[in-house]
Amino acid sequence: MAVSPSSSAQQARQALADRLAELCRDAGLSGRDVAGRCGWHPSKSSRIMNARTPPSADDIRAWCRACGAEDHTADLIASLRTAEGMWVGWRRMERAGLKQAQEARLPLFERTHRFRAYSSWLVPGLIQTYSYTEAVLRAVQRRRVDVDDVSEAVAVRMERQRVLYEGDRRFAFLVEESVLRNGLCGAEALIGQLGHLFTVGSLPNVSLGVVPMGPDRSRMPVEGFWIFDAEQVNVELVSGHLTITQPSEVGAYADSFAELADLAVYGASARALITAAMDSLG
Repeated sequence: MAVSPSSSAQQARQALADRLAELCRDAGLSGRDVAGRCGWHPSKSSRIMNARTPPSADDIRAWCRACGAEDHTADLIASLRTAEGMWVGWRRMERAGLKQAQEARLPLFERTHRFRAYSSWLVPGLIQTYSYTEAVLRAVQRRRVDVDDVSEAVAVRMERQRVLYEGDRRFAFLVEESVLRNGLCGAEALIGQLGHLFTVGSLPNVSLGVVPMGPDRSRMPVEGFWIFDAEQVNVELVSGHLTITQPSEVGAYADSFAELADLAVYGASARALITAAMDSLG
């Protein structure tokens, strides 16, 4: 289980360690006793119980057998998978290609009613054009993915955009002004993407804000993130994909979104910044 910068992931690991330690105590065993029954060095059981080393699924099976608590095995392995899923390195997430990684996110988008997305790097995926998405995913594939299924992955992302038009969902998008001027797709495709923002921004269920560049901001740009309802935050970092569910952490991202939203401009002012970016591209 990769080390995550999130306390949500750390708390999930600690909760699993606490449950394993509880099984040990309920069986009247010490950590050294469990290690002996499992054929491990005593330090291994100590590291597992103190959440310093995450157990594998096989470790959990052996632990439960040693404690005479095999009926807990399936539940504990499920907890392990949940903790592992909070922090996923890109290589692991994308080892089968980009299409599968895109498909895996669809259920979350379908069950969410309120979306908040902030981006300091790129236009958010739900409001990207085909050409822009193709350029972004092609760059990802070249950098870190052996499988070339970019066309299929683009199709999945385009199909996912239907959530913009279905149900009673609400969307708030914030982008840094620099996003309007930087791209991977070339000037022509970027101009098309910026024009698409006018269309998306006119939808009644969409708020589109642009955070202007300036030397005296009260809040500097941060990593891009999505907030799904008030339940989950996803963050894309250089090394991997982070899922946050701890209420205090979700709240911290919600507070950051609100602060950045206060800095943003909307409506005619946002359209003016988009138009200026388009003009600068010729």
